Amino acid sequence: MTVDRIVFGRPLRSVAFDAAVSALVALVAVLGIAAQPGGVAGASVGVVMALVLLFRRIHPSAVAAAVAVLALLQVVVGWGPLAYDVGVLIALYSVVKYADRLRDGILAGIVAAIGVLLAAAEMPDTAPWWAGALYYGLITGAVWLVGLNVRTRRLYVLSLEERAATLEREREAESRAAVAEERTRIARELHDVVAHSMAVMIVQADGVRFTIDRDPATAREAAKVVADTGRQALEEMRRLVGVLREPSRPEPAAEPGAPDAEPAHRRPALVELPDLLERFRAAGLRITDTATGTPVALPPGLELTVYRVVQESLTNALKHAGVGAAVEVRLDWSADAVVVRAVDDGRGRPVVRPAPSGGHGLVGMRERVGVYDGSLAAGPRLGGGWRVEARLPLPSAAGTEEGKAAA
Repeated sequence: MTVDRIVFGRPLRSVAFDAAVSALVALVAVLGIAAQPGGVAGASVGVVMALVLLFRRIHPSAVAAAVAVLALLQVVVGWGPLAYDVGVLIALYSVVKYADRLRDGILAGIVAAIGVLLAAAEMPDTAPWWAGALYYGLITGAVWLVGLNVRTRRLYVLSLEERAATLEREREAESRAAVAEERTRIARELHDVVAHSMAVMIVQADGVRFTIDRDPATAREAAKVVADTGRQALEEMRRLVGVLREPSRPEPAAEPGAPDAEPAHRRPALVELPDLLERFRAAGLRITDTATGTPVALPPGLELTVYRVVQESLTNALKHAGVGAAVEVRLDWSADAVVVRAVDDGRGRPVVRPAPSGGHGLVGMRERVGVYDGSLAAGPRLGGGWRVEARLPLPSAAGTEEGKAAA
């Protein structure tokens, strides 16, 4: 992308163009010294007019006034219209296009009309004055109308740019608000996980204290549970701190009344996936669910992430594919990861009044998956519909066994 340099507070291209226009007017004035009335004095007026035109964009009204005075000087001394008077038309065009108020352009048009009458009166007697007035009037009127048309288009483009900038600022504000909301939501859910782990540790630690003398084997087992739960809680707390520290991307809260809505205090788990699928089936989706591999116990936060990915994928399918769309939900378990796939055919019936979309569902899923160092791929399918695939690494069993041995 080419960046235009700024010279005297203006883009280099506009400065160069104005300089070229002024140079052309000055050249016409100088070349006509021998033929035009006034000689050197007339050419000097043309050169001054050319220099004034250098500022036609930044001070259009002042430039138009100065050019009008110079043109009036020609009429007073009896030189009549000269070739370099094209600068008058340039000044008229500039004030109509660039002036802050259209009133200045209208006033310039009136002054130009008076100048046309005066110039027509100075024409040779071989032509009737009204013919000259008509000729110069048509040219001046055409220039004024062109300037007005360009001004209208320029203001329209500026309004579109301002509107786009306003919408961009609003989107950024909405995104920041959604980021704060998403962080609060994730923090609340992970807080529940950590609080549950701490409660388990307290209960098991009390059991160790009361059974260590009477039943050492039971006490050792309880101590292992305390150690394992503490490690898991510490890992969840680290992830919580990471979410609050790192720049995150938002995901809006579920809409009230939607199939995926649930009370804020409740933390869903994978055991509730069948109920979630049934709610979306009742909402009109034709869902088939399969699972491969051997499921393993997941940390509560990771389990919640799997649930949310399925939930958001089905919500998007219902919103965009429509009622009656076929959706395939698949969980593939392996030794090192669990892969969640949700694929719809996009052939549902479009809803009459679609629910408003915040546009943050996918980035919200990506935020959740990223917390556990996973990856998310989402996009349209060649045959129609949408595909979401999330890969979530499983916790290392080796580290857990080493921790248990140390305990």
